[in-house]
Amino acid sequence: MKVPDGSQKVEAIEQKELLVLEAKVIPPDGIELPVNWGDLGLQLIDSGVIDKEKFMAIYTNREDVSESDKKLLEESSNGKIIMTQRNANFLLNLFWALGLGNKNEILEKGPMTDQQYGGADKFASTGGWTLARGDAMDHYSKHSFVILTSSQQTLVERVSQNIYRPCCGNSAYFPDCNHGMAMLGLLELMASQGVSEREMYKVALQVNAYWFLDTYLTIAKYLETKGDSWQKADPKEILGPNYSSAAGYQKILSQVSPPTQRGGGSCGV
Repeated sequence: MKVPDGSQKVEAIEQKELLVLEAKVIPPDGIELPVNWGDLGLQLIDSGVIDKEKFMAIYTNREDVSESDKKLLEESSNGKIIMTQRNANFLLNLFWALGLGNKNEILEKGPMTDQQYGGADKFASTGGWTLARGDAMDHYSKHSFVILTSSQQTLVERVSQNIYRPCCGNSAYFPDCNHGMAMLGLLELMASQGVSEREMYKVALQVNAYWFLDTYLTIAKYLETKGDSWQKADPKEILGPNYSSAAGYQKILSQVSPPTQRGGGSCGV
């Protein structure tokens, strides 16, 4: 029997440590999002924000959509959503559609409409949404899926400005890519159902970790090198520009090497 050499032993130890770290960052059994989905999937399809045939064609030859996931598009009495590594991409696209189509002042008066960018249709979050009936801009901030009170709207605006993603340098208040638009949709849904600001940050970090696994495994490793831990970290701080923006993450990468290459977040469908 071949005896493992030193490098193999080190690799085995590193792999074990990685699995322990990964279980902390993205729990293997998933997380329960504190929102009831209800019939939003049916609304997204009926309105045309989602063309169901186009949407499901993406997953025809993949195993990351279960029957319970399909119910989010097909049934009206959906409860809480369980997010796992398996269905993270499916939920990303679902929340992307919600964020894009839901009528909100952030889309109508925020950075997306700043004339210096040439129009809201110029971004990955709009031009990249090819799963609608008709053009994506036919649905941009056009549908009242989630109606917010003035205080809920203020909450979403405040929280969204503090949530970044490592694929770019913008917060969810400027949802120019799919992850930003999806996060905006999720924040609107949480606010409308009475989720507290503190819980919104906690959930947002958990969701970002599933969408950007490599990034947040690296951040978790970085925290450990500083004597901190992922479990005790302040979600709002980790979601901020010093950690979760593209520039902030690059600074962290200059101080710690990524523990693995398990998957990153693409800005397309």
